Amino acid sequence: MSKETKEQPAVDIIGAFDKTENYIEQNRKSLLFIVGGVVLLVGIYFGWKYFYQKPRSDEASGKMYKAEMYFAKDSFKLAINGSGDTAGFASITDDYGMTSAGNISKYYLGVSYLRTGQFDKAIATLQDFDSDDMFLGAMALGLIGDAYMEQGKSDDAIAAYLKAAKKNPNKFTSPVYLKKAGYAYEDKGQKEEALKVYEQIKVEFPESQEATQVDKYIARVGGTVK
Repeated sequence: MSKETKEQPAVDIIGAFDKTENYIEQNRKSLLFIVGGVVLLVGIYFGWKYFYQKPRSDEASGKMYKAEMYFAKDSFKLAINGSGDTAGFASITDDYGMTSAGNISKYYLGVSYLRTGQFDKAIATLQDFDSDDMFLGAMALGLIGDAYMEQGKSDDAIAAYLKAAKKNPNKFTSPVYLKKAGYAYEDKGQKEEALKVYEQIKVEFPESQEATQVDKYIARVGGTVK
């Protein structure tokens, strides 16, 4: 192999640099437009988040105080509608639903609708609620299941309960909703399906409160207690 061949670079770095430089020069206006657009979008996002959303979220939190007090006292109609000059969760959710505080208001509102027998509204509101919290997300799904059960829609309830059990699996909420799914299966006469979820509680969440009583549920649907 000749010396010239040995010294030939594997990649023409200078040529590649020249091509890149030429491309940038030829497309300078387009690139500046794209970069400027990205910077503008980032600026709009942070401005919207910190100078619009956060103040509105703080405003919503201040308005929720009285509604939360009604909720704590099980005065759910007042919690929904408010009283006099006091806002309820319904108006807070309408006005501030896109803020973090408004999102929490959706949860309170959904529960309040459920407790006052407004099941369709409860389902719709809780479906619109979104949370990364380990427990609240599962609880919202479980409450949707409760609303479906109140309507006699066992299949929809079971689907919601199983989804709740899989949401951030843990020994506190998961076995609760597995048990509720089991009850719903039993209500439909599907003992084999009920047995599966009861056994799942025993195997996957042995330290849970529900596991301490699951043997009797297993026996009730014809399973073998080990």
